[in-house]
Amino acid sequence: MRKPELVLPAGDLEKLTTAFLFGADSVYAGGKDFSLRAYAGNLDLEEISAGVQQAHRQGKKMYLTVNILAHNRDIELLPPFLEAISNLELDGLIVADPGILRMAKVYAPQVPITISTQANVSNYEAAAFYRDLGASRIVLARELSLDEIVDLKHRVDVELEMFVHGAMCVSYSGRCLLSHYMTGRSANRGACAHPCRYSYRVVEEKRPGQYYPIEEDQRGSYIFNSRDLCLLPCLPRLIAAGIDAFKVEGRMKSPLYVATVARVYRQAIDRYKSTGRPFGEEEIEVWLTELHTVATRSFTTGFIDGDAGLMMDTGKTRVSGRADFCGVVRGYDRERGWVEIEQRSNFGPGDALQILIPGGHTIDVGLSSLFDQEGRWLDRARHPLQRVYFPFDRPLPDYSILRRTGFKDE
Repeated sequence: MRKPELVLPAGDLEKLTTAFLFGADSVYAGGKDFSLRAYAGNLDLEEISAGVQQAHRQGKKMYLTVNILAHNRDIELLPPFLEAISNLELDGLIVADPGILRMAKVYAPQVPITISTQANVSNYEAAAFYRDLGASRIVLARELSLDEIVDLKHRVDVELEMFVHGAMCVSYSGRCLLSHYMTGRSANRGACAHPCRYSYRVVEEKRPGQYYPIEEDQRGSYIFNSRDLCLLPCLPRLIAAGIDAFKVEGRMKSPLYVATVARVYRQAIDRYKSTGRPFGEEEIEVWLTELHTVATRSFTTGFIDGDAGLMMDTGKTRVSGRADFCGVVRGYDRERGWVEIEQRSNFGPGDALQILIPGGHTIDVGLSSLFDQEGRWLDRARHPLQRVYFPFDRPLPDYSILRRTGFKDE
């Protein structure tokens, strides 16, 4: 059994660095244009080059998403962009549009092609079609069962990547039209407003005032609201099936999310590969508890066993045990014995704080005092990106994550 590649999202260079430090084998990122996450931060050409160099120095990989469904005006702008990235030594381009695939073969011929999940590859003939067009890897549609994936892998000689964690779209593999028609923001062009998460009350037009009898609260029904995918308990079966890469959704999520999910899946993959033993219930519970600290919705295993009965969360279940992203370690003042934190949300003495260390460790922090850059005492860190300091008995690695536990999702 090969060890599958763990692919994490990198909405910006900070998240790219975090992903690698906490266990990712590779990352996927978007450029400023032609990517399906218009609000993820994304990278300019200089940042893409820097990301690739950082990945390769660590023996890791970086993929670039060029996965919009293009219009004519996009096609006219693509040649110079593809030529500009062609010599950056990217490990792959992730594309969905056949036209962009064709152009990539002309303007960036040396860059391997990965077919995006947006292409909805759900059968072996479609996989063979894209392989014959030059794709080296295919990100499968989320709607496939494991039996279907295994059959496809046996029939088609191409690398297979699949999503194992993160948000799922109510529309087939993400091709959602609700956003465009309700808000004017096209999901297929990177600007999704996520209307599937809105509160709805469903009524048949000839029966005004008679609501469809589904579970709801006082704010309405969440009939479109998908649970988040979490295939961690299924990893042994997926590894045994020979899946080449496991992908995590979330280019717009925080560094805390990236760090937490990366290290949990890294631990689980390495644990199974080193022992070959199935996961125990207590072991899975520990990992799931950690994943719930960064979850906004309850989990589902989706279609992996052919049954998606628990995929929709019509009642918008509250997630307990979430953590709050408080800051990132940026250094250590040895003279004063202070850790430097770049603040991301309000925190201070008395909070239940922990630091996530690259490599898998978590340290409890008993915060008794807090200071600004001038050494003045603070009761709270209140301003985003403010540099604050607190005493600690040893240096901590840069990019370690400060979180507050017991955060409640109101």
